[in-house]
Amino acid sequence: MSNPVVTKSLYERLASFRYKLRVFMQFSESVAKEVGLTPQQHQLLLAIQGYPGRDYATISEAAEKLQITHHACVGLVSRCQKSGLIKRRRNPDDARSTLISLTDKGLILLEHISEVHLKQLQDLKIDLAFFETTIP
Repeated sequence: MSNPVVTKSLYERLASFRYKLRVFMQFSESVAKEVGLTPQQHQLLLAIQGYPGRDYATISEAAEKLQITHHACVGLVSRCQKSGLIKRRRNPDDARSTLISLTDKGLILLEHISEVHLKQLQDLKIDLAFFETTIP
């Protein structure tokens, strides 16, 4: 193989990124637990608030973002609602679906966790732009 597409340098960068990603994920789970959330609850809050173009999502959209089944997402939504983190409302455009959004409590917790996460990403020096220009 005379001109490899994936160079040794790229393997090293990918390995470093994967390591930093694992460190970040463990950190993220720890921070969620410190504020009384499960990692899945934190991920749901982030998926809802971070949904493109709006601050709510359907349960199906959240399930897709979390890569879980619709049924599992319904259970997670129910637990988050019971904890006062999210609220449900009927979708005025489609009576078959429910819209979910954060409560003030959920938003306060998410803001705190997100601030801590952004600092950790800076500390890990994770530069996601690298992958936009490096992949052949």
